[in-house]
Amino acid sequence: MFNIAAAQSGGPTSAINASLEGIFSQAEKHPEVDNIYGSINGIEGVLHNNFVDLRKILTCQHDKELLRKTPSTALGSCRYKLKDYEEDDSAYKTILKSFEDNNIKAFFYIGGNDSMDTVMKLNNYFRRTGSDIKVIGVPKTIDNDVMITDHTPGFGSAAKYVATSMQEIIRDSRVYSIPSVTIVEIMGRDAGWLTASTCVLRANLEPAPHMIYLPEVEFSIEKFLDDIREAQKKYKAVIIAVSEGISFSDEKYSMSGFSSELTDAFGHKYLSGVGKYLEKIVGAKIGCKVRSIELNVMQRCSAHIASLTDINESSMAGAAAVEAALTNGESGKMMTFNRISSHPYKIEIASHDIADIANQVKYFPVEWITAEHNNVTNDALDYFLPLIQGEVETEYLNGIPVHFRLNL
Repeated sequence: MFNIAAAQSGGPTSAINASLEGIFSQAEKHPEVDNIYGSINGIEGVLHNNFVDLRKILTCQHDKELLRKTPSTALGSCRYKLKDYEEDDSAYKTILKSFEDNNIKAFFYIGGNDSMDTVMKLNNYFRRTGSDIKVIGVPKTIDNDVMITDHTPGFGSAAKYVATSMQEIIRDSRVYSIPSVTIVEIMGRDAGWLTASTCVLRANLEPAPHMIYLPEVEFSIEKFLDDIREAQKKYKAVIIAVSEGISFSDEKYSMSGFSSELTDAFGHKYLSGVGKYLEKIVGAKIGCKVRSIELNVMQRCSAHIASLTDINESSMAGAAAVEAALTNGESGKMMTFNRISSHPYKIEIASHDIADIANQVKYFPVEWITAEHNNVTNDALDYFLPLIQGEVETEYLNGIPVHFRLNL
């Protein structure tokens, strides 16, 4: 008999708890597994020996179902970067002792690009020291920028929320007769997947957003203004989707106009305000009614309109991770989705060497961006549509969705 542990890291999503539920439910099927631990606040919980016994918390099927439908990280999260163990192995020794003291033989880390760095480093250290502890990564991020996997758990639900919110913004913007421009700022520091996903509205014959701007290509203010003027010839209310991480090509315009100098543990700048920055420029140069809307953190935990496909796949990824470690004896891997077809939609779950994934970014395909750099092609529509399908049945209390909560 031995124990296993799972932890959650990075930014929250609507589906990260579904992966935790998948790990727990699959581990319950293994008679050799005694305790199923959850590490509080990611790898920090392991460092501080701060575990909870999930068997004592998830005591019935209702608990598990509520967990898989609850947004954010039930166990809490962190943005903790492990140093290179060849430079400083003190944290690694602490982690190894924590696992050994608790008889933990498999560790499952649910997170994005930076979390996969932790998976890689831990696996390399354990192999170097002769430890038999298995380490498996389970991807999650609304940014959809993790390498190898077709898409990431959490992305489909965020895309569904963003498209729905965009549609409601469109309805609101069209009520007046005067010309207007509405700029919607959407998350995406390096990759434009989430912003590009607003194209799914075309499937319901909605022409807006009329322009979509992504970080993968340079952004020219002058061309942006020309694009708006051209769109105004056809539409009274012009709707624009823009990624927070767009790259300016005009020397007289600077990212410093809206970019924060603050960074996280992995050196990523906190971005916010490009929509407001562009709003001021449009107001000064074009002069029509203009507003900007920043969807901000609402994109991450929008469980009230989550994608059932996303929730189900996230749970499956967690379950597959358990099988990879406990049945196949794998370590230093991340679970991936391989798309077999889009029509009909079909995927398979596999595992891939973490060294090909950690610390890398999967960008939105440039070939799916129009030659004008202000929209995306129908290839993107075909890719996105299957990921937002299905609705999650939500439990309510006093008219408000019920969430699974731990008193951390």
